[in-house]
Amino acid sequence: MADLPADDSKYLFLENDFRNSGVAQADWAAKKMVWVPSERQGFEPASIKEEQGEQVLVELSNGQKATVNKDDIQKMNPPKFSKVEDMAALTFLNEASVLHNLRERYFSSLIYTYSGLFCVVVNPYKMLPIYSEKIIEMYKGKKRHEVPPHIYSITDNAYRNMLQDREDQSILCTGESGAGKTENTKKVIQYLAVVASSHKGKKDVNPESVAAAVAKQQQAGSLAYGELEKQLLQANPILEAFGNAKTIKNDNSSRFGKFIKLNFDVTGFLVGANIDTYLLEKSRCIRQGNTERAFHIFYYMVAGAKDKMREELLLEDFNSYRFLVAGHVEIPGQQDDELFEETLEAMEIMGFTEEERLGMLKVVSTVLQLGNIKFEKERNSEQASMPDNTAAQKVCHLQGINVTDFTRAILTPRIKVGREVVQKAQTKQQADFAIEALAKAMYERLFLWILARVNKTLDKSKRQSSSFLGILDIAGFEIFEDNSFEQLCINYTNERLQQLFNHTMFILEQEEYKREGIEWSFIDFGLDLQPCIELIERPNNPPGILALLDEECWFPKATDQSFVDKLLNTHTGHVKFSKPKQHKDKLMFAVLHYAGKVDYNADNWLTKNMDPLNDNVTALLNNSSSNFIQDLWKDVDRVVGLDTITKMSQSSVPSSTKSKKGMFRTVGQLYKESLGKLMTTLHNTQPNFVRCIIPNHEKRAGKMDANLVLEQLRCNGVLEGIRICRQGFPNRIVFQEFRQRYEILAANAIPKGFMDGKQACCLMVKHLDLDPNLYRIGQSKMFFRTGVLAQLEEERDLKLTVVIIAFQAQARGFLGRKAFSKRQQQLTAMKVIQRNCACYLKLKNWQWWRLFTKVKPLLQVTRQEEEMGQKEEELKAVREVAAKTEAELKEISQRHTQLAEERVQLEMKLQAETELYAEAEEMRVRLEAKKQELEEVLHEMEARLEEEEERSISLQQERKDMEQQLQLMEAHIAEQEDAQQKLQMEKAAVEGKVKKMEEDIMLMEDQNNKLQKERKLLEERLADMSSNLAEEEEKSKNLSKLKAKHESMISELEVRMKKEEKARQDVEKAKKKVDAELADLQEQYADLQAQLAELRAQLAAKEEELQATDARLEEESTQRATAVKKIRELESLLSELQEDLEAERMARGKAEAARRDLGEELNALRSELEDSLDTTAAQQELRAKREQEVAMLKKAMEDEGRSHEALIQDLRQKHSQAVEELNEQLEQAKRVRASLEKAKQTLEKETADLGAELRSLASSKQDVEHKKKKLEAQLNDLNSRFNESERQRNELGERVSKLNMELDGMTGLLNEAEGKNIKLSKDVSSLSSQLHDAQELLSEETRQKLNLSGRLRQMEEDRNSLMEQLEEETEAKRAVERQVSSLNMQLSDYKKKLDEMSAMVEQLEEGKKRLQRDLEAANGDYEEKASAYDKLEKSRSRLQQELEDVLMDLDSQRQLVSNLEKKQKKFDQMLAEERAVSVKFAEERDRAEADVREKETRVLALTRALDEKQGVLEEAEKAMKGLRAEMEDLISSKDDVGKNVHDLEKAKRGLESFLEEMRTQMEELEDELQVAEDAKLRLEVNSQALRAQHERELQTREEQGEEKRRQLLRQVRELEEELEEERKQRNQASGAKKKLEGELRDMEDQLEGISRGREEAQKQLRKVQGQMKDLQRELEDSRAAQKEVLSSARESERRSKMMEAELLQLHELLAAAERARKQAETERDELSEELASNSSGRSMQSDEKRRLETKISQLEEELEEEQANEENLNERLRKSQQLVDQLGAELAAERASSQTKEGSRQQLERQNRELKAKLQELESQSRSKLKSTVAALEAKLREAEEQLELESRERQANGKNLRQKEKKLKDLSIQMDDERKQAQQYKDQMEKSNVRVKQLKHQLEEAEEEAQRVAAARRRLQRELDEATEANDALSREVSTLRSKLRRGGGEPVFSAPRSSSGGIRSSGLGPGASRRVRENSLEMQEEEPPSPSPPTSSPQLDQHGEGYACSPDE
Repeated sequence: MADLPADDSKYLFLENDFRNSGVAQADWAAKKMVWVPSERQGFEPASIKEEQGEQVLVELSNGQKATVNKDDIQKMNPPKFSKVEDMAALTFLNEASVLHNLRERYFSSLIYTYSGLFCVVVNPYKMLPIYSEKIIEMYKGKKRHEVPPHIYSITDNAYRNMLQDREDQSILCTGESGAGKTENTKKVIQYLAVVASSHKGKKDVNPESVAAAVAKQQQAGSLAYGELEKQLLQANPILEAFGNAKTIKNDNSSRFGKFIKLNFDVTGFLVGANIDTYLLEKSRCIRQGNTERAFHIFYYMVAGAKDKMREELLLEDFNSYRFLVAGHVEIPGQQDDELFEETLEAMEIMGFTEEERLGMLKVVSTVLQLGNIKFEKERNSEQASMPDNTAAQKVCHLQGINVTDFTRAILTPRIKVGREVVQKAQTKQQADFAIEALAKAMYERLFLWILARVNKTLDKSKRQSSSFLGILDIAGFEIFEDNSFEQLCINYTNERLQQLFNHTMFILEQEEYKREGIEWSFIDFGLDLQPCIELIERPNNPPGILALLDEECWFPKATDQSFVDKLLNTHTGHVKFSKPKQHKDKLMFAVLHYAGKVDYNADNWLTKNMDPLNDNVTALLNNSSSNFIQDLWKDVDRVVGLDTITKMSQSSVPSSTKSKKGMFRTVGQLYKESLGKLMTTLHNTQPNFVRCIIPNHEKRAGKMDANLVLEQLRCNGVLEGIRICRQGFPNRIVFQEFRQRYEILAANAIPKGFMDGKQACCLMVKHLDLDPNLYRIGQSKMFFRTGVLAQLEEERDLKLTVVIIAFQAQARGFLGRKAFSKRQQQLTAMKVIQRNCACYLKLKNWQWWRLFTKVKPLLQVTRQEEEMGQKEEELKAVREVAAKTEAELKEISQRHTQLAEERVQLEMKLQAETELYAEAEEMRVRLEAKKQELEEVLHEMEARLEEEEERSISLQQERKDMEQQLQLMEAHIAEQEDAQQKLQMEKAAVEGKVKKMEEDIMLMEDQNNKLQKERKLLEERLADMSSNLAEEEEKSKNLSKLKAKHESMISELEVRMKKEEKARQDVEKAKKKVDAELADLQEQYADLQAQLAELRAQLAAKEEELQATDARLEEESTQRATAVKKIRELESLLSELQEDLEAERMARGKAEAARRDLGEELNALRSELEDSLDTTAAQQELRAKREQEVAMLKKAMEDEGRSHEALIQDLRQKHSQAVEELNEQLEQAKRVRASLEKAKQTLEKETADLGAELRSLASSKQDVEHKKKKLEAQLNDLNSRFNESERQRNELGERVSKLNMELDGMTGLLNEAEGKNIKLSKDVSSLSSQLHDAQELLSEETRQKLNLSGRLRQMEEDRNSLMEQLEEETEAKRAVERQVSSLNMQLSDYKKKLDEMSAMVEQLEEGKKRLQRDLEAANGDYEEKASAYDKLEKSRSRLQQELEDVLMDLDSQRQLVSNLEKKQKKFDQMLAEERAVSVKFAEERDRAEADVREKETRVLALTRALDEKQGVLEEAEKAMKGLRAEMEDLISSKDDVGKNVHDLEKAKRGLESFLEEMRTQMEELEDELQVAEDAKLRLEVNSQALRAQHERELQTREEQGEEKRRQLLRQVRELEEELEEERKQRNQASGAKKKLEGELRDMEDQLEGISRGREEAQKQLRKVQGQMKDLQRELEDSRAAQKEVLSSARESERRSKMMEAELLQLHELLAAAERARKQAETERDELSEELASNSSGRSMQSDEKRRLETKISQLEEELEEEQANEENLNERLRKSQQLVDQLGAELAAERASSQTKEGSRQQLERQNRELKAKLQELESQSRSKLKSTVAALEAKLREAEEQLELESRERQANGKNLRQKEKKLKDLSIQMDDERKQAQQYKDQMEKSNVRVKQLKHQLEEAEEEAQRVAAARRRLQRELDEATEANDALSREVSTLRSKLRRGGGEPVFSAPRSSSGGIRSSGLGPGASRRVRENSLEMQEEEPPSPSPPTSSPQLDQHGEGYACSPDE
């Protein structure tokens, strides 16, 4: 305890400073303090002022008065009992005293308090340094009363009692959620893991590493891998992950109760553990509160699972799970993914296999997926349906069951009614309930499985356990608003535990009474709770609540209402049962527990008690393909299913409530049984009770909610225990202490002398007349009832007040008498002074007196007296020297005699020594001989010892080798055991088929049993195992050979099968192809015949249409007039557009000028900004970075603009192509679909065939497996290899599926070929349309009756060409068929490759063997790595220690941060400024966003206007095309053929060139439009980038502000802690000051004693003066001298009195200085408190600072004044010392004169000498006393000066701190200025961005101007077009002659329209000039050669012209 640091000791030890002080005791006794009820504080202190009958007038601590009922008042304990460690010692055991004691200890950070047998723990909500290694060492082996209260003390006492008494122990931790039960349980396990570790280096176990293992669930350092302690500590994170959750009260709340049983051997080492759980809150996995979480494992898994595991578990996001109500609720300070890894590591340490871990996580994922299954109600019925079964598929995949069976089991389960099985449809509510029940049951079973698995791991130890220590962590008593079945179970448990406590507590209490010999009748307090327990658990006569609930569960058509009615009828008269009146709900009933009345709501109790499940689903899960799931659901027969419920409804009521064999067990029965087992276990143990208390629901440290704590004290049974305490004698006191404290009350009762303590106490009690019922006297102590000691304390206080009053009266009387005598002496002195003054006034002017005074110093008499005095002094010195020499002579003579005597004695001794020496010589000779003999023996023994050591070393080496071999053998045996378990599992799966395997397994089990027996003898076992290994190796070799043979046979069979399959498939495919080709040919033939028929019909139709066209011509003539009007209107539009274009050009010029001006302004602003900016390097770097970012952004924008333009052009080109392709693909899709369906049917047939073949293969494989399984020892290897071969087969299957995919691709190619055929047919249809056009031309020719026969021939030739094309298409189709055949060949090649793959499988198996070898090598490496890991762990523990040292250094460094006290003051100003800046930025951002929105709206408006203009342009173009077409028709309708063709051609060329110019202008306009759109896009991108940048900057600023605020808050917290430390130091200083004051008082008492001595000396002087007066009567001459002596003595006395008065004044001044110093200190404390309290009001800090500075200056002035006063006092002291010296000198002179005058008479001289000697002695005494007192006062003054100097130094340090703070404030202000400058920079950047936006606006305006120019250009073009139309009208007659010729040549180009387009494109690519030259050449050739009438010769020339003419307009 002495080594414990002071900081840590304050969290354990009590500071007994005030409670034992008399001031507190007197204050308590004087005020009559009591406790009064208070709503806020529970109880508050008050003092009784007046009693008025039943009412009492009390005064509260705040000065208010209140009237309270006497019954509501509770008595207050004396201050002696403040913060008492054991509350059983309180004199008044009431609620208020208990609460006050707990509160006082809690606020002093003392969280553990005893209450009799209880240890009450209050959750501190912060980490306390009371669980370290030193603390554990401090509590190790200590008794309870030797150390402060702690959980370690409880644990250590339980552990020691277990070892000493050989009695099992238990520690019961109860309390609300969040009270700290789990943490205290961890601390118990941590302590026991350190104290009872079975590790070899038990002393080396690092408790801090154990603590870290508890905190982080990972133990570092000293513990080896797989050790029991580590596994015990690692079991906790697994159980916490699966059983803990976040609730409103607690972030890591245990949602289950647990009883951890730690087993110990005889020596006290830990040998095993076992964990039992109670009441898992399984409903939490399906629903939680909004701020709560489900069990931790759900969040760990979803957040932590990665890649492959995530895919296997089918995990999704948090928000997609319905059961996770609030999504991902994070816990502060925890990372779910890291905790997931820790949980997996803990599972690995606990020995969970990879398969088990994956199975557990699959179950957890299944629970989440069950929540995503949704049911809907069908329209016409109540039946539920599952519209989307995606979640169900995932569930079934994870659980290894069939989806259809699962959905059927949920929606329409099979129920056995009588002998028939019926399918019953479920409603939506029933289906939802079934899913939720399944999820809960699944999770509960998983939790129980994990618990069993953990227990199996923890109970592996081979050592025998002799006793155990159990730790119970279970929820405390619960009273909620809505209490259900779970609360009844918890409260029932607490009733039983409280009964156990009452029973145990008073057994121990009454045993102590018996031990002390007190008469006591035994009381069983456990019976108090028996009625309530019987009300809940009684089986019959009458049955209890649980029994009635079980009975009701068996009744047909029973409901919750019927259960409550039966309860009310049965227990209406019970004491503990009632029906609540205020509740209207009929399902409510109330039970009166020990902790209070609880109202229970019986809603759904029958369902909760039965816990029904859908047995159809459980049967499915029992037959799952996963072994893990089968193991979870192996006890399906005990599930309460639908069958059981129907049987219940049909069966009669059972005769008793006991569960029969085969019946289901209710939850109540199971819980009652488990609780009964727990209680029997606890009854067989010695219990230790820990009650955990939650102080507040806000999780805040240092706050206590009184009402909440009181409620928990009631619920935890603390107050119940106190109630029982009152029945006995809880207050006890040892005899010696009782006599010492209360002997003052019976002062005369005990006689003087020695008396036994017991007898003395008996006499005292008799004298006190105490009631014998109030006390008992034991053997070593006295026992009292509650309140007796408080009464004795009051009487003692009264007695002490009487004594002290008497003492004070005596002291005051003495002081009064002393002051009176002093006044009398002063009066006489005043009279003497007056008389002397009067004499002096008379003699002053007398001349003789003046002469006398001048002559007297010249007389030699005075010198003689001085010489006489000198001689006397010399004589005295000589006499003293003579006396010293005489004394020295005497001493020397004495020494001489002594030396002579010693010499004689030494001679005698020398003779004796010589005799002894002779004897010793003889002895030495003998001993040397013995020594030689012994040395020889020793050499022999050493040689033997060396041999024995060598033997022992060799034996140890052999032992180590044997242990290593033993470990290897054990590992081998463990592996063999695992193999045996796998063999048994496989046997269970293939039990029906393989009977021989059972014999083999029996043989294996026998061998294993033999091996286990042979473990006892190491050598025999090693030999046997080596032989067994050799046999096993031979068997494995044989089996490998057999396996190779079987595999070769299998591969051969598979090759044959595949060849046969390929041959059959090839035949079938060839047959199918031939059939398909036949069908296609027949269809094509039919199509061709139909086309011919259609062509003939069309010819007839065309002839009819020719007649109709004559009528149309007449109508077109009328339409021409309207077209002319439209042309004129278009001309006017064109002129308007040109005007608009010109206006836009003007506006653009203006905009460019404005842009230039703005650019100049921007440059000017930039230059100004650069001048104004600070020239610091940081700002320049920032500016350079910003400029670089702007340049980069500009470049990026320009690049994006270019890429955007290129993309738009590509998109335009692609768009036109895509539209055409889409139209074609639409028609293709329909036919492709039909072909796909056919292909699908064929593939389905193929898959069916493949499935049949796979089945046949599977059957053959099973036969092979049966043959394999007949082999004995090869089963394990073969099964693993078989699994691998299955996996490879799956891979092959996947490859087959890939090949099938390739086949599908080939069929897709076939479909494409068919698509080409369809295209060809479309070409035929297009040709038919062209034929139609040709027929129209023919009809026109017949009307004109020109060249009809030639036309017909041409049509026949065209038809022939079409037929040739058809033939070409058929040839193409044949080519496609050839491709299909080649694809079939490829398919056969792929099948060959598949065969090669099967060969590769064998190679893979060989590779697998190699991998196994590599794996063994890797295992070796792994073991090396494990050893290296252990070394690393050790180094990590060392590093941890170093880290702790570094942390200690860091703490010392933190103390230096006390200079940061006033940073908090500036923080709010900074925050306010930051907020103001952020608000400004937000406003600027809003403005910028508003500007951007306005610009966006403008851009959108502009884009709409552009789109409208484009639409208008397109409409104009369409109209122009229409007009042109009409113009051509009109020209063709005219019959004027006489014009010159050459002129017409020229006009045509001019028009074409004009049209091409128009086209180029249009393209330019489109380009300009594109530029405008790009500018708009750039503007949008810029605005978005600026907005994003602004938001980013704002976020960074806010984050920086937040970080600064956090840092400052951290600093403020540290400063507050330092302030608290300073306050503690000040308290210590005040204590030291009090000690100094006490010493001052002692010094004053000494002074008073000295003054008394001086008074006594003065009395003796007076006596001497009387003698002198008698002598004066005899001698008149000597009287005058005697009078002078007396007067001089009086003057010296007067002066001494004056000195005393001055000393008193000095004391008073010192006291005043002390008071001033105290005031200064109090003012300083007040100032510091004001500084601390005013941290919130930071706006007033500057004023307070000024005020404080003024106060400090005032205090400094006062200090200076005090220092000046002290200097004055010092000067006065010096003066007084000088006066004393002067008085002494004058006294000596007066004595010398008296001696000379009395020299005549020797007798008188002798008398005078005697008197003078006496006077000198008295004076020396008085002087020494005065000097000592003065020295003491001077020392005190020096101390006071030192204290003042210390305080001045402190003030200087404070001043320095203030200056430092001011400097820091300045630094902060500079930082703020920098931030403001940065803000200004940001504003400038915003202005730049605004300027940029304005530039973009200007660009937009320019784009608009360009658009206006485009519109003007369009208008101009329109006018030119009108002129062209007029020119066309003039040339229409000439064109009419060309029309007929053009028609002759138009057939070919129209026919080959698809091809002419390419030609047109080529001609357009030549350019306008080149095309014009080509046309001129063609026309000249036409003029030179006259047209021939035959069509074949003229067609090529016309084709050329027609191509050129037909293409140009279409461009």
